[in-house]
Parts: sequence; C-alpha cells; structure tokens
Amino acid sequence: MKNLLFTALANMLSASFALAQPTIQWQECLGGSGNDRAFDIQKTIDGGYILAGSSDSNNDDVSGNHGDIDYWVVKISSIGTIEWEKSYGGSGRDYASSIQQTSDGGYIVAGSSVSNDGDVSGNHSLGEDYWVVKLTSLGTIEWQKAFGGSGFDYSYSIQQTSDGGYIVAGTSDSNDGDVSGHHDDDDYWVVKLNSIGTIEWQKSIGGSGFDRAKSIQQTSDGGYILAGTSDSNDGDVSLNNGYEDYLVVKINSIGTIEWQKSFGGSGRDYANSIQQTSDGGYIVAGSSVSNDGDVSGNNGLAMDYWVVKLTSLGAIDWQKALGGINNDYSYSIQQTSDGGYIVAGITYSIDGDVSGNNGGVDYWMVKLTITGTMEWQKALGGTGLDYSYSIKQTSDGGYIVTGESISNDGDVSGNHGENDYWVVKLSDSQLSIENSEPVLFSIFPNPAQNTINIKADNKLIGKSYSTYDSKGKIVLSGKITSVNTVIEIGNLSGGIYLFSVGENLKQIFKVIKQ
Repeated sequence: MKNLLFTALANMLSASFALAQPTIQWQECLGGSGNDRAFDIQKTIDGGYILAGSSDSNNDDVSGNHGDIDYWVVKISSIGTIEWEKSYGGSGRDYASSIQQTSDGGYIVAGSSVSNDGDVSGNHSLGEDYWVVKLTSLGTIEWQKAFGGSGFDYSYSIQQTSDGGYIVAGTSDSNDGDVSGHHDDDDYWVVKLNSIGTIEWQKSIGGSGFDRAKSIQQTSDGGYILAGTSDSNDGDVSLNNGYEDYLVVKINSIGTIEWQKSFGGSGRDYANSIQQTSDGGYIVAGSSVSNDGDVSGNNGLAMDYWVVKLTSLGAIDWQKALGGINNDYSYSIQQTSDGGYIVAGITYSIDGDVSGNNGGVDYWMVKLTITGTMEWQKALGGTGLDYSYSIKQTSDGGYIVTGESISNDGDVSGNHGENDYWVVKLSDSQLSIENSEPVLFSIFPNPAQNTINIKADNKLIGKSYSTYDSKGKIVLSGKITSVNTVIEIGNLSGGIYLFSVGENLKQIFKVIKQ
C-alpha cells in the first residue's frame, strides 16, 4: 500500500519522474598512486562500512605499507568518509579477501600471505598461507595466524561462528603442516578456529582435479555450506558435467560431508558466492559459458552470470543466466529484504540483459525477484576498467557495492591513480525517482529517529526543501543553509516520507522515520 501511495505521489510531483533502477547517492574512490583493490564490504553496527582488499600504495589515503602488496582495511562512515585505515602485512604479497565485524565490535580478516615478517609470522613455506587477522574496533591487531603447508594455500571466505570462533574456506595443494587428507592438485580446504585462532578441525574436500572453494557460510543447523569450482569426478566429487562445475558441499558442524552436488554444463562454470535463504535453501552465483546440462538461457558464446536457487538438499529450484554477448562475471549475491536477490559483478556487454555500459568493463548489478525474474539492472563505471566484487543491502533498503576502478569519468570521480577502491551507495530502487539531474545530496542517518543530516552540494545551498507524507501532504519545509544541514524530525510519526530539494523538484529522496 505504501509503495502504491508513493507511486501516486511521485506521479503527482512531476510527470518527468518514474519509478526506476536505483540512483547513486554517493561514491568514493579510496587509495593511492598504486593499485588498490577492494574484495569485500560489510555493514557495521554504527551504520558505516568496513572494506578489505589489497594495496601497494603508500600515499594519499593509504599509509603504513610494509612492502609489495598489503592487506588494506578501511573503515568508512555511512556517507563514505574514511574514519580509519590500516595496512597489514610483511615484505611479500598479502591479499585480503574477506572481512566481517565480530560480536565484540572488532573485525576478522582472511586472505593469503607469502610474507614471514612485519605483521606476519608462522608462514609454513615460501608460498602463500591462509592469513587470518583479528582486529579491534579501531584496527589494532589482537592476534594473527598463518595456516597451511609447504604448498600454496589461499583463503577466500571467513565468518564468525555461533560459538564465537571462525570458519575459513579456500583452496590448498598442501598435504603437510596444518593440512591433511589432501586428494590431489587443489582441494577445498576448510578450517574451524576457536575464538583465539587455534585450529579445532580442518577438512580437505575434493578429488583428483582442481577444487577451489570461494564462499562459506554457517547454516541454521550449525553446519556449513560451501561453494566453488571443481573439475574433479572422483574422491568427494561426483557427476561432473564437463570442464569446471559449480561444486556445492554441505558439511556438518565438525566437517563431515552431508551432501555434495555439481551443477553446470559442458562448458566452464565458476561459483563465487553462496548464501542460505529464508526458506532453508541456498542461492548461488557465479559465471557460466555453458548452455546445456543444468544451464539454459546463455546470451552468447561467452560467460554469463549464472544464478542457481537450491532446495535445502541441493536440488535445483530454478536457474537463470544473465548477460549479453560478451563476458559477464558475477562475484557476490545476497537475499534482499523483499525475498528477492541482489547480484553484483562485472560486464563487458552492451546488449542482451545489459544496458547503460559506460565503456570498457563496468560494475553490473542485477535485482531478481524471489523466483529469479529480473526487476532491474544497472551498469556503473567510467570509460576504464571497473570491477565490482561485493554487494550488500543497506538498512534503508538501498545497496552498497565495492570493487576497483581505474576510471575517472562517467560515474567515477576522485581516482588517485591506477586502481582505487571504488565504493558506491545506491538508493532503494522501489522508491528511487529517476531524472536527468545528478544526485546532489544525501541524507543520514536513514532510517532516523530525531534528526536527519543533509550533506549537500554547494549548488543546493539556499534552495528550498519539502517533505511529503504518504498522503502527499507537505509536513516539513525550509531551506538548505550549508553543506551540512540538520533538520528536526522528532515530531513526525513513524513511516516513509519523500524529501525533495531544489526548484522544480529536481532532487528527490526517501526518508524513513523510526
């Protein structure tokens, strides 16, 4: 009912507005003159965000580089301002892949390191080890641990578990040190840690081929679900469809396999992200070049996003290929508050399901319904290379997405040189109002209780604002007095309001009053 009321209100305000794909509320380039690549973003309890990735910069936004490539962790506010940033690592290559805020307000970070100096100790070889770092709320290292063997061990996903420990997943070709039970080539390697980083158990899962886990999540029964890629057809893996398949594995709380399933076709199929869904099943996202077997609807002879909805026992509910004639790779998926799904990755395409590509490679976000129908899609970027790796829905119904960008035009501004972390906050699509003008202000916090703060472009200073309730009545009005204007909303009843700024209703935004 509220959406219908606001649709009517939007139409009443201006015939030039239409409900559409989400708009950019703000964007920030973070980094230095080197290469800075963000691989994960998570919401934090204060309404801001934490980012993790890699950087070889040591200027501008980046400080404390130890040599070569470091983990670079950045805490930003709800409007993208850096609150703190830290570089972690040694003289070798250190890549952070996954981060999560922990129950004590700190953070857990996982990735891979070849270092054995600086912040890193305990490396088992001259190659990569899993490197797990526990941070305080301000980024100070509480403890760090290197896990692996004499081979190459890369971790891609970490999560705090319900017992206060941690679960880590990735790939390993070791069979010594911390690693046992190796099958051949690369295996999924799952490690359960206690709260201080001691190994409780570890499990190698795979066959004689290459098996690489990219995502793990604890499930509601206390076990875990893993997704990645496999070309094995023996050992723990059965029914390979040809080349690489998605390999989804359900294990119990101590690492015993409950079931495993391979999904794909005769081409290459790479899974990157999995999440348990509200119905007890699972949603998996990655990329596929197949158009047979389990895969249908491929848009060309190249990679498409491939999204698969599974039951609780791993049967396919539905599958959807999304993209254009060129390569499209998805890296992140999350169920949204309406029961649907948001998917993020990259697109080289300008046709098929893809529109609005800015040139080169763009971030590409796709919103799906609960049954996999596309609701909207949005390409973001500039004329350079823009790769998105992680997306989350935000508390206001919008989205936060991050990755890397070398562009400094189109949707991207503020690049420091080479690749930067590029963070984009998108509005709630259901009440986004599309017009030809760029968005010149943002509101925070949102939802809000007593006050809202307007961060406005200088062009809006002195402009009038109006706030409309669900009946189209103006309940607040005034003027933007500075680039940071505070408005009292404590007297408003709880609900959803439309907020407009400027002449001819050029800027419209949704406000949620708690």
